[in-house]
Amino acid sequence: MTSSGVRLARFAPPLTLAILLGPLVFGLAGTALPALGYLPELGGKHLTTGHFSTLTTVPGIARSAGLSMLIGLVTTLISLAAVAGFVASDLGTHLFSRIRRLISPLLSVPHAAAAFGLAFLIAPSGMIMRLFSPWATGLEQPPDLLIINDPMGLSMMAGLIAKEIPFLFLVTLAALPQTPHADTMRLGRSLGYGRISAFVFLLWPSLYRQIRLAVFAVVAYATSVVDVALILGPHLPPTLPVRLIEWMNDPALETRFLASAGAVLQLGVTLATLLVWVLIERLAGFLTSLVRDRGVRLRRDLALRLMARAVMLASALAVFGGIAVLALWSVSGLWQFPDALPSGFTLRSWSRALPQMTDPLVTTLLVALLSTLIALVLTILCLEREYETGRGRGGNALLLIYLPLIVPQISFMFGLQVLSIWLGVDASFGALVLAHLVFVLPYVFLSLSDPWRAQDRRHDQIAAGLGISRRRALLQIRLPMLTRAILTAAAVGFSVSVGQYLPTVLIGAGRLTTVTTEAVALAAGGNRRVIGVYAFMQTLLPFLAFAIAMGLPGLIFRNRRGLRV
Repeated sequence: MTSSGVRLARFAPPLTLAILLGPLVFGLAGTALPALGYLPELGGKHLTTGHFSTLTTVPGIARSAGLSMLIGLVTTLISLAAVAGFVASDLGTHLFSRIRRLISPLLSVPHAAAAFGLAFLIAPSGMIMRLFSPWATGLEQPPDLLIINDPMGLSMMAGLIAKEIPFLFLVTLAALPQTPHADTMRLGRSLGYGRISAFVFLLWPSLYRQIRLAVFAVVAYATSVVDVALILGPHLPPTLPVRLIEWMNDPALETRFLASAGAVLQLGVTLATLLVWVLIERLAGFLTSLVRDRGVRLRRDLALRLMARAVMLASALAVFGGIAVLALWSVSGLWQFPDALPSGFTLRSWSRALPQMTDPLVTTLLVALLSTLIALVLTILCLEREYETGRGRGGNALLLIYLPLIVPQISFMFGLQVLSIWLGVDASFGALVLAHLVFVLPYVFLSLSDPWRAQDRRHDQIAAGLGISRRRALLQIRLPMLTRAILTAAAVGFSVSVGQYLPTVLIGAGRLTTVTTEAVALAAGGNRRVIGVYAFMQTLLPFLAFAIAMGLPGLIFRNRRGLRV
């Protein structure tokens, strides 16, 4: 590479770490200091623990915190069990390939859009009730049932499970090639074990170690998610993150101290949930060893296998069905209960919403494109530096990449908002791009790192033998060969940016809005047609990104058969 290219590659890892860890450090500090009473702009000039004492007296705060913990544990447990059970029962079968093709696109659907779709499906006046009412219930009016926003958060758990299953499934698929899964399963079967017991006893321990950080990220996200909780979560009391947002938006500025104390509590709740999860890991490992050492083979596991398949299929159908219902509502005319379909179709909702959506849509596209581009350049430079030095792929490096996904957004975004106000960059486009980059960069890196590392280095050796410089080899050989992987990583990053709610709300300060923030803001209203327009647009953008990532390489390399894979 040229001297300038070497310098760029050399400085890329420190810059990447600064982008990942800097906001975490400053954000947590900016949250902790107001929680301890220090925020001179609001008159807090002395450290005190009084705000934590006030927090303990807030009605229902313990229930809100406990509910967040419960949602995090149950969501992760069911999602992981479904993925593990399905992989165990159907790995290597035609059904596995079909479900894989069905589940994979769901990763691009934003959480808020999936939550709206599920709400439109399972609500008392939702699509499921409309389909069953004419011949099963005979109801002429929606039943008086609290399905959405139920006090136990069951609908919220269902929405999170439907979205976390695709994530864990794809992470597991990425880890499988790094294990001797085919030989291991054949060995277990030859010893008389059922498919699930062979998988759990022999393959799962090594596989789980590779996806453990991803599982931690799911636990942390489920305990601290805001947008899904606003759409599907309980209201009396709401989960802890929703209460924090309410305090943050309170007109009384001194409530900011209470919100910061609550953000510290949220960090503690997430850490406590992760600790409980580690204890569950230890207990599960002990019980597995106990059952295995007793020679239990669990040959009759058909019921477990069918249950895992059912959960996987149900999650896919829930998301796809929800998207279809969102699209249907966005073009529906009069649609009274219990009619299964609207009486007519119209584009009136789109024609009314699009002019108002223009500014949020432009902001969404610009922020997503710019943050993804920066993340892509940094990732390629970091991987190129790793390629040159052979360092940087250990467990500590992976932990640093996952850290922004494990620390609750709401616990350090409050501090970043304070910092942005203090620096005078709040509601600025650059600050919003940086806030999105903190979350886009890990996903882009994780998406691109495995294909990059798996590339055959003999291509570089041949290029060097032909007198081609390393820079030319990178630009003319390796990058073209990795076009599909790069575009896929870019589509993942774009989708992550489109789905960001909390960073946009806090750093954008209500003056920079995106399609996602506008869609979630509509959750408090009852106009399903407008919600359908915004939520469907929120889903359409990532799908277009993935469609480009899948179709563009075939178009570019249509005359090069080896590069059209």
